[in-house]
This record gives sequence, structure tokens and C-alpha cells, in this order.
Amino acid sequence: MTQGEVRSPKSEVRRKSEARIPKAFLLVCLLGASLSFAAPAPDVSTPFARGFQEYQVGGYTLAAETFGEVSRKQPSVGAFFNLGNAQWQDGEKGEAILAWERAQWLSPRNAEVRNNLAFARKQSQINAPELAWYEVCSTWLPPGAWGWLSAGSFWLALALVLLPGIFRWRRNDWQQAGAAASLAVFLLTTPALVGVATRAKLGVVRVPEPSLLLTPTREGQSLLRLSAGEVARQIGQRGDYVRVRTGSDLEGWLRREEFALVSQAR
Repeated sequence: MTQGEVRSPKSEVRRKSEARIPKAFLLVCLLGASLSFAAPAPDVSTPFARGFQEYQVGGYTLAAETFGEVSRKQPSVGAFFNLGNAQWQDGEKGEAILAWERAQWLSPRNAEVRNNLAFARKQSQINAPELAWYEVCSTWLPPGAWGWLSAGSFWLALALVLLPGIFRWRRNDWQQAGAAASLAVFLLTTPALVGVATRAKLGVVRVPEPSLLLTPTREGQSLLRLSAGEVARQIGQRGDYVRVRTGSDLEGWLRREEFALVSQAR
């Protein structure tokens, strides 16, 4: 410092702190490096994690096999959704649409599943299945939820009607209102339950261009060829064949391995 030069206390503190920055920065870098070297490897101990890792590196066939195993042991929306993604990337369009339909069966309002199905049908030039009004109502909730709602409302209405008389309770207006409301809920769930039962007969063509046969035999006349991923209704079965009705109301037979019901998730 030259004579006559005066430095303020603030400037002196700033200079000292700036001199310490490189050391602090070096310490942070060394600490970060040590943590990066000590970071654990990705957990692939579960089949789901292995399937996800295989999908990330482009092993779509192995990923589909892994997610298929997961979905058979423990059916879930996530397992079927990822199974469909892997199968679509692997070129198995019919199997992919079947997996996504099964995911939608478990979770009808899942936006990602719905978008994938819309994309796949557009790419494959196939139409979505036509549903009756009561079947549309049944898609508002998962299939199991309708059963619980129907049974719960029925037994609640029955309890509110019978228990006061059995235990000689004084009947109140709220009991009568509750019984009426519960009975109304039960009656309103009936069409949805019918819709669940009829939608359970919907299935997907699994293989490319199978022949729809006039009779359930190997020598049966071919009526037309269906597209992989096309949805049809099963209306009967005989031996190794299932009788289906297509969206164009044409009926015929398919081999059992060419067709699978959406509701049979295993």
C-alpha cells in the first residue's frame, strides 16, 4: 500500500473473500467427485427395473418378455402399459394393443393408455370398438369398483330398512332418505354392471392377418383376413377355436391362439 492510499473496510473484506474462492471451489469439486465415484449402480434387482433398463438400451424383445412375466404374476396398469410400449417397438402391434387394452380395462380413465391406443389404431388403420350406452357407462370406473358400489349400496339400503324394526329403533327421516338414496345408487349401477359383463367378451386379434373361418376346422372357408389389434366380441367357442363377431357384424371362427380376451389379464 502506497502512502496516502486508503482502502475502505468493505473493499478489504471483498478482496480477502475473493482470495478464498478458489480454495472453496476446489473443495466442492473434490467432494462432488468423491460422491460420484461412490454412487451406487442402478437397482435392477426387480423384474420391473430390469425390464425398464432393457427398454432404455433398445432391448425391446427382452423388455417385453420381462414385463410380460411381471404382468402375468401381478397384473397392473404399469406392467401392461410398459409391456405394450416394448411390444410396439418390437413390431408386435397386435400384442401391444392387447396389452394397452388390458391396462385400460384396469384403469379406464388413464390418459397415457388412451393416447397410446388412439395412436396405435391410427397407425394401423383400425377402428375403436363400438360400445353400447351401458358399456360406455361401465368405463367410468374400474370393473371391480362397480361391484363394490352395487353391493355396498344394496346392503346399506337393506340395513336402513330392516334394522330399525329388528332393534325397535325409532325411525327417523334421515334413515328413510338414506335408504332411498342407497336404493337409487344400486339401481343406477345395474346398467354399468351389465356393461362390464358384455365388455368382458371383447378381445383383440393378436397376430397379423388371421383368416376368419366359416367353420371351426382347418379346412374351413376363409371369409376375410383381420388386422392385428382389431377388436371383436367372442360369442362362442369350440375346441381350439373361438367364434367372434367383428365390428362389421361379420361372424366367424379364429384359432384360440390368434385371439385373446381383454378381461383375462393373466
